Amino acid sequence: MNPRIDLNAINDKIVLMKKAAEELDRMGKDFPSLARNTVRILASLKMLEINVSDIMEIE
Repeated sequence: MNPRIDLNAINDKIVLMKKAAEELDRMGKDFPSLARNTVRILASLKMLEINVSDIMEIE
């Protein structure tokens, strides 16, 4: 049995995570480790967007 994947729900979570990471990035400009890690988080979220969110735009 192949369970259905709810791409809309996944996309919604990616969008929320990106907004939170962008807010942390703005807040952490003077906090070097936070600034570096939010860059990494945003890069990972970009990969998720490529994998999921871009599919949502096609459909």
